[in-house]
Amino acid sequence: MKVAVAGCCHGALDKLYETLELLERRHNVRPELLLCCGDFQAVRNEADLRCMAVPAKYRHMQSFHRYYSGEKKAPVLTVFIGGNHEASNHLQELPYGGWVAPNIYYLGYAGVVRFRGVRIGGISGIFKSHDYRKGHFECPPYNQQTIRSAYHVRNIEVFKLKQLKHPIDIFMSHDWPRSIYHYGNKKQLLKMKSFFRQEVESNTLGSPAASELLQHLKPTYWFSAHLHVKFAAFMQHQANSKEELPKATKFLALDKCLPHRDFLQIIDVEHDPNAGDSLEYDAEWIAVLKATNSLVNVTPSSWNMPEKNGLHAKWDYSVTEEAIKEVLEELNHNLQIPSNFTLTAPCYDPSKPQKHLEPVHTINPQTTEFCAQFGLIDINDRIQQAKEEGSARGEGEEEEEEEMDSTGSAEEPSEYNTDNSGLSSINPDEILLDDEGGEEDLSTCSVDPSPDHPPDFSASFSDIRIMPDSMAVSSDDAMDSTNEEPEKSGVSKQAEEKSLNERPLKRISGGENGNSGGKKIKRRNQAIYTAEDEDTTE
Repeated sequence: MKVAVAGCCHGALDKLYETLELLERRHNVRPELLLCCGDFQAVRNEADLRCMAVPAKYRHMQSFHRYYSGEKKAPVLTVFIGGNHEASNHLQELPYGGWVAPNIYYLGYAGVVRFRGVRIGGISGIFKSHDYRKGHFECPPYNQQTIRSAYHVRNIEVFKLKQLKHPIDIFMSHDWPRSIYHYGNKKQLLKMKSFFRQEVESNTLGSPAASELLQHLKPTYWFSAHLHVKFAAFMQHQANSKEELPKATKFLALDKCLPHRDFLQIIDVEHDPNAGDSLEYDAEWIAVLKATNSLVNVTPSSWNMPEKNGLHAKWDYSVTEEAIKEVLEELNHNLQIPSNFTLTAPCYDPSKPQKHLEPVHTINPQTTEFCAQFGLIDINDRIQQAKEEGSARGEGEEEEEEEMDSTGSAEEPSEYNTDNSGLSSINPDEILLDDEGGEEDLSTCSVDPSPDHPPDFSASFSDIRIMPDSMAVSSDDAMDSTNEEPEKSGVSKQAEEKSLNERPLKRISGGENGNSGGKKIKRRNQAIYTAEDEDTTE
């Protein structure tokens, strides 16, 4: 089965699907599945734009709303994870995953699904140590802190994924697993992105949480994006026992979705020819969700997952074959994910702009149905309960308004220059679109193609790669990574955020539509978007 994998598409769905059509015309290759590794930007309307942690000049509607409204339909089944440039209010409606548009499926905070027998997992967001041990407490309308913390990876999602025992074929993360650069052509990477050198040499580039998952899950393929550079690696895993067969992971990071960029990869994946062509639940993952349901936390308080340290009566939440069998029986062995997409917000209409449309906290009927079916906590419903309890204790609107007044609007530039303490040894800060510098004109990515004048991508996407069965690593790569023992960084503790904003929850029914110095280094962003792929001087 041919699978297409894309990096950060930044809402340019028309461009992405047109590239796939071009691939079919030129090479007679038609993938059955498209995977996107974050920064998907499922923006439905102006309110969603206000929930994206990007500078105002990059808040463009792009083309997703056409797929959300039904004007267009994705020509290939598309599965994606969240990154750090998302309409967080929209994705938050689907913490366990769900359809954001017909034929476009979001994996949730973390998730595992199956397609034609291929097991696909992923984790959304990026790692930040100061939010890692908190619960999912954020909800719209966001303030300066929560508009960013909303997409930060939490330890509970990593814990859930670490309960999996059965093999994973494909796994996706937005930011790279820390240390993965030691298993590929590191010299070439640093040649292309010289400003990575300090973090690569100190082994602080990437996510320690993703690295932990990579070592535990040992998937056949691992795909990432975020750093806007293509990079391949091959990691041979050590067996945990004499009985365990050796495993290896083929890692690939993809570039962003822009003309003249190699952002799309085609791979051949072994599949079950007898399996149906519908997206399916994964029985073990559902069983893990049920087993870990009591661990759900919707507060900003930091806490640790259960460990075998004498402090917890139970620390192993992996599931038995009997528990998996029970899930199968609950579903009558029909694992097909229902096509129950529902509009939960008004769709952008260019003829009737709503510039002052405010985001609201919404419970998506897909999540309601999913939680009812499997006996799970509806995270958004629990957040609303926590807010109401806080109000009853006197933590009311006046306090929240004062907090908003002190932090300012989500559209103020200061929003993107906060939170710069204690991060230098953790991971690169969120990549900001306004760091692009002179490399390319990003405005070309924000204008939807006119139906009367469709763009010509024939020259732009002449560098599509079709990957062979293995991602070979050259002898130079092997020499570059020999005898290097990546160190593992711990997770530091940081101060907790303030309480939530008070706004009533909107429940949608199933039928309603709804730096000083020579080189320019922006915090720890390391000028990832700089001109000519080199450091920019002031």
